[in-house]
Amino acid sequence: MRGSATATDRAAGRRRIRRTAGAVGCAALLLPLLGAAPSDARGSAAGLQQAFAAAAAEYHVPQSVLLGVSYLQSRWDAHAGAPSVTGGYGPMHLTDARAALAEAPPHHGEGTEDARGDSARTPVYPEAKVPENSELPDRLKTLAKAAELTGLPAERLRTDPTANVAGGAALLAAAQKDLGEPLSKDPADWYGAVARFSGADDSATGAAYAGDVFDVLRTGAQRTTDAGQQVALAARPDLTPDTAQLARTGLRTLDADGTQCPTTVSCEWIPAPYEEFGEGDYGNHDLGNRPASQSIRYIVIHDTEGAWEGVLNLVQDPTYVSWNYSLRSTDGHIAQHVKAKDVAWHAGNWYVNAKSIGLEHEGFLANPDAWYTEAMYRSSARLVTYLSEKYDIPLDRQHILGHDNVPGPTTGTIATMHTDPGPYWDWGHYFALLGRPFEATAEKNGGLVTIRPDYAANQPEYTGCVAAGEPCAAHGSSAVRLHSGPGKSYPLIKDVGLGTTPTTGVNDLSSRVSTGQQYAVADRDGDWTAIWYLGQKAWFKNPKKDPTAVDATGLVVTPRKGLTSVPVYGRAYPEASAYPAGVPAQSVSPLPYKLLKGQRYVVGDKVPGQYYYAVTFDEESHKVVVGKDLYYEIQFGHRVAFVRAADVRVGQSAG
Repeated sequence: MRGSATATDRAAGRRRIRRTAGAVGCAALLLPLLGAAPSDARGSAAGLQQAFAAAAAEYHVPQSVLLGVSYLQSRWDAHAGAPSVTGGYGPMHLTDARAALAEAPPHHGEGTEDARGDSARTPVYPEAKVPENSELPDRLKTLAKAAELTGLPAERLRTDPTANVAGGAALLAAAQKDLGEPLSKDPADWYGAVARFSGADDSATGAAYAGDVFDVLRTGAQRTTDAGQQVALAARPDLTPDTAQLARTGLRTLDADGTQCPTTVSCEWIPAPYEEFGEGDYGNHDLGNRPASQSIRYIVIHDTEGAWEGVLNLVQDPTYVSWNYSLRSTDGHIAQHVKAKDVAWHAGNWYVNAKSIGLEHEGFLANPDAWYTEAMYRSSARLVTYLSEKYDIPLDRQHILGHDNVPGPTTGTIATMHTDPGPYWDWGHYFALLGRPFEATAEKNGGLVTIRPDYAANQPEYTGCVAAGEPCAAHGSSAVRLHSGPGKSYPLIKDVGLGTTPTTGVNDLSSRVSTGQQYAVADRDGDWTAIWYLGQKAWFKNPKKDPTAVDATGLVVTPRKGLTSVPVYGRAYPEASAYPAGVPAQSVSPLPYKLLKGQRYVVGDKVPGQYYYAVTFDEESHKVVVGKDLYYEIQFGHRVAFVRAADVRVGQSAG
């Protein structure tokens, strides 16, 4: 039975899916294709741009189409020959999932958690990956086809960016020929081939992918890649592709009935089951009536820690947990599992579950080189924009949360909370795609800072990606590390809720802030800035010439007059008198933190105490309890937290 106080956070636990790190090889490049001289991964400033030009000429593909497809897959990065989360290699994301799985070393991830947060039951679940003996879909083995078309060895296509670009060009040309279309110099004539290149097996996914590529062609792009290459694509704002080609691709029609997605993405309905199993137990979500019964205030970003097919199997298991949407890395395809009106079990905090929508992205937290595709970032941003508008969810980092920003609901759960999507999720790029880039909103006296390091250049040291204590591969990161004084010689900030010595572990959040998060300035000393964080001053390097944060202003809370400290909570539950007969009052238990006199924390929201009572399969017993006590959501540490409005006063940060 699940009527106890412990059971109210039953959706707390997500499973531990063993993290399978991708290959982290850094092989020297072989002789480049088309007679070019040997070069290392960085090469000359024009090396990769020339490779696109040469491959386009060799296979009679418009260079702009080749550049646009590559940008959508990898943003032209080569990732030093390491595979993406779906086994894609190089700038063209040529997929060889078998090779990626074969090269993947054992991985150290987070500890096991109960599937629903019930302390009495800790099931073990299979890994969410493709079974070794199963037949892979075509989208996961495009590299083999490229090898056949070019005559180049698979290893070279994986490790040599020039060869990889040629392989992508060969695939596009082959798709164009299969459609009976000429090898035209006009990019508008390549819409169908681009849709085919995505590897999609349905027209909606192919159209969404091709639409994104042609958006890139219209707007243009330029950037420095991870190998130091300057690549540019000139804008063609008037380009209108021949979308009628889609009907000739032979892709199946996707059934989008029942989905809650924008028309600009591909989306299908793969329902999570609402079923009874065993005596008095059920899964894997709760029925509700949101937003009529209670508002939806958060979107929680997760990564799957497993491959697409395995993840879909898990969410269709009634004894497992659930989430609202899954997003596929290769092409950004979306599967919806739980309606927005219902409550999925995904965040590890029942209060947040009841007020949120969960998005799982195909990927691995602790494998920096198992990169996310641009296609998935863009599809996710469109979905979040749609959900934000539909349910009036603010587009900021206190409402668009990572799973790693969700607070432990009670002291005993703090150490078991999850840490995905982790330090390698590119929050800056993601919010730029949401149309809300992180920018300065004040001069130096604004009183707040918004964390905003340069993702590519910001490469903190992490350990534990492959083996405990071993250094992770150097990689760009959204996170900034915190010290107890203005210098790296000072110890890392300690999280008293964890009660452990802070480390540089990839899953250790105790002394870390992330891009887009806002904090009140506590002090400055030369190139170092201090913020209020978990009840203490926390320092990070923030030089004027290369800042890791920008100035901001906004509302902050501090203890009201007469109080030297106020308690901090991991959930905003009502006072005991608010509960009707038949609904057990839930404990309003503080976390082991204090908001002290003189400290200030950024306000994200003001909400009433609320609890969704749903502990039985019979939804007739479900009730939303709303109290008179009000709470402020604050950015307290790496995770958000709550304080009672009666305990604090609110003011402007610059005041």
